[in-house]
Amino acid sequence: MKHVVAFVLLVGLLVPATRAQPTGDTARPHNVILFVSDGCGPASFTLARDFLRYKHGTEHLAIDDLLVGSIHTYATDNRVTDSAAGATAFACGVKTYNGAIAVDTTKAPVATLLEAAEAQGMATGLVATSRITHATPASFAAHVPSRSMEAEIAAQELAHGVEVLLGGGLGYFLPLDAGGWREDGRNLLTEAEKAGYQVVQDRAGFDATTQAPVLGLFANSHMDYEIDRDPAEQPSLAEMTVKAIDLLKDDPDGFFLMVEGSRIDHAGHANDAAAHLHDILAFDEAIAAARAFAETDDQTLIVSTSDHETGGLSLGRNIDGQSVYAWKPEVLDRIDASFERMGQLNQEQDATACDMLEQYAHIECTEAEAAAFARAKEEEGDPNALATEAVARRAILGWTTNGHTAVDVNLYAFGPGQEHFRGHHDNSDIGQILADLLGFDLDALTAELQQEMTGSQ
Repeated sequence: MKHVVAFVLLVGLLVPATRAQPTGDTARPHNVILFVSDGCGPASFTLARDFLRYKHGTEHLAIDDLLVGSIHTYATDNRVTDSAAGATAFACGVKTYNGAIAVDTTKAPVATLLEAAEAQGMATGLVATSRITHATPASFAAHVPSRSMEAEIAAQELAHGVEVLLGGGLGYFLPLDAGGWREDGRNLLTEAEKAGYQVVQDRAGFDATTQAPVLGLFANSHMDYEIDRDPAEQPSLAEMTVKAIDLLKDDPDGFFLMVEGSRIDHAGHANDAAAHLHDILAFDEAIAAARAFAETDDQTLIVSTSDHETGGLSLGRNIDGQSVYAWKPEVLDRIDASFERMGQLNQEQDATACDMLEQYAHIECTEAEAAAFARAKEEEGDPNALATEAVARRAILGWTTNGHTAVDVNLYAFGPGQEHFRGHHDNSDIGQILADLLGFDLDALTAELQQEMTGSQ
């Protein structure tokens, strides 16, 4: 039997994986909306779906009907990817190292789907709840060796002429003397206006926007978690998605739009189950809005996936050494704020961590928990870890890390060309399949980019 297994494995190594190429008979999309649920693994979608069953008696997410497969996510230098390498795989159809923004392993630029769309006359847009200069949106409209170069990323995003930019990250568009973070003295808001952009920074400006190009920045850094968001101040991810579609849909050459539910990932890093949950539900609302458009438009392809899983979430866990076959969504339902917001309020009110948990999570600390918080304060420990554990124990949830994991993530598709995403794929296949469907030659465009870079040196 061992010899049979060895033979099968050898055959698998000798026969390269193949990817079905679109043929002349394949329905090709006129528009593409690529969704990225950053840091959202299969357990995260189960969390959201099971919460809906508890809360509303339904077990259905809007995204569920679109499920077609899964992807693996490793980077070239690590089995656990970061968002930069993951997004570069989606944007460029190539694998690269962690931290890379649309560059290959030699740090040479590689063409993106957004650049190819622009070259073909299509309208383009980037929407995110993070800073718009963060790893995922950056990977579609910038080329830098490190994701930390956000001031340069902001300048490149504007230089690319992306018609719709909506998200956070105002700080990287303003110089230090204007309250921003740019050390080069450039005011990119002024430059954007001179280039014809409508610049909006609040809800009223967002609502009044009726034409592109538009640069909408609704927070100095990341936008608020959905659980904390004030609708009078910041639009939701679904509202930004609808706005972007409305501004791009009339282009006769079609449009390419990337939408990221960014803060799903941040909540996973924080092991903040309630914030994680509500940002997933907000992402699902954006999916529903896009699908409603695609169903009437009939020529729009929606693809959605995650760059990686974050947090190592489990539903059910050991409590005091005993496995518990349950989890309690009602614990999360009672929570009114993210741990991020609780921490801010804690500082403002000079309250204890237990006070914050009681006021905003409706949890009373045990004597042991109160003592642990007191020790953490005296020893400059991490009260957030204690707070997340207090919630997780009561909800019977588990987290294995504050970082990413190598878990395979779900893949969804709807519209013309959706059949090419069925099954299990590498993350770089997403960019390659989309390029094939849209008739893009990313290799030729990459050669042009690298030649330009060589000529400018």
